[in-house]
Amino acid sequence: MTDPEEIDVPARGSGPTTECVRAVTAALDDNNAAEVRRLVADLENPDLADLIEMLDPDQRVDFIKALGPDFDFEVLTEVDEKVRDQLSEALPNEVLARAVTQLDSDDAAYLIETLEADDQKEILDQLPKSERAAVERNLLYPVETAGRLMQGDFVAVPPFWTVGQVIDFARDAEDLPDTFSEIFVVDPGFHLLGSVNLSRLLRTKRDVRVDTLMDPDRHMVLATADQEAVARQFERYGLIAAPVVDKDDRLVGVVTVDDVVEVIEQEAEEDAKLLAGVGDERLSDSVREIAPPRFVWLFVNVLTAMISASIINLFGASIEHMVALAVLMPIIASMGGNAGTQTMTVTVRALATKELTELNIPRVALREATVGLINGLLFAILLSILAIAWFGASGLGGVVAIAIIVNLLVAAIAGMLIPLVLQRMGFDPAVASTVFVTAVTDVVGFFSFLGMATLWLM
Repeated sequence: MTDPEEIDVPARGSGPTTECVRAVTAALDDNNAAEVRRLVADLENPDLADLIEMLDPDQRVDFIKALGPDFDFEVLTEVDEKVRDQLSEALPNEVLARAVTQLDSDDAAYLIETLEADDQKEILDQLPKSERAAVERNLLYPVETAGRLMQGDFVAVPPFWTVGQVIDFARDAEDLPDTFSEIFVVDPGFHLLGSVNLSRLLRTKRDVRVDTLMDPDRHMVLATADQEAVARQFERYGLIAAPVVDKDDRLVGVVTVDDVVEVIEQEAEEDAKLLAGVGDERLSDSVREIAPPRFVWLFVNVLTAMISASIINLFGASIEHMVALAVLMPIIASMGGNAGTQTMTVTVRALATKELTELNIPRVALREATVGLINGLLFAILLSILAIAWFGASGLGGVVAIAIIVNLLVAAIAGMLIPLVLQRMGFDPAVASTVFVTAVTDVVGFFSFLGMATLWLM
């Protein structure tokens, strides 16, 4: 057995090694908190989050307790959502209260949102009044909205203040956010009038009023706006921060670019998983959570595959008459499936980012159909030559050529139309498109190939 003292502490920025995780696990089993602290001394917050996820669920709380006051609760903002929920349920309320005081209001809300109402109240009662109000404000808004994403700490000043007054206020006030890049200008009713970039403020003389410096044309975000829409606004206009207002245009928070980057990553990952039919599942999910949704889409796939199989069965006599048909069928089907998936992926992503609208659908559809036709013609030449050289039957080469042109053209059209139709019907196009596009290309590919082959044989 390896001596714990022989385990090298991971270098800063290198992440937790397998040996480190095993050593931490062993130290936790031995209740050796000092050794745990030594092993993770140089790990940064994202690396500590990775380590926590690698530990057994029943060791994660012990790990946090072993670090004691040295544990930075910002780590909890880096861990997987399911792991964070498990920790918030398992940690004592006094520990969670200490965590909430160290976190921004948006992160604090995510930490305690799954707790029972009594536990939430017990934790919030231990917070200073201003911090409690900020967290409660976040909890009022639905998940995945700007109100839940925003930070409740920001700097707001009246329009008649001078630059000098703002700078003195920022130096002397104790309840300002640790970092900020915008000074917001508000009226007595806290309605947003504009904002001043911090760099511009610092380059201006002290006696200048802030209302002469402020930019009134701010990209405001409604607190109830979907976080995807907020992310698109940041991406489109290159924002670093955006003020969040309520329905009466009163300033209630600020969304910063670091939070938006996380949203963009989450949405992109979610779309990629949905296209594969696995939903928004995570490595931390249990078998009970993963198996049912996977089964549903696999069952749908079985039903669509049975349709394809029935098409093949219709032409069983032709296949028996010429074995070459059975050899070439998978090529026709797979080419159509891959072509349909290419168009479908582009379409689903364009729908998610709102790039595909009623105005450009005809143009994009024509483009995809043209690409499908061109690729069909090129592969028709290639595969017909292959079929003739392989089986020595010129007629079979013509059948392959026509079938591949038809299938790739239909694949391009189906790859675009199916996601559009699913969205119009109120379904998420990323979830179901793959199964139906594959079904269409299989049915069309088999029917066109075997149907024309049967006519040729007759």
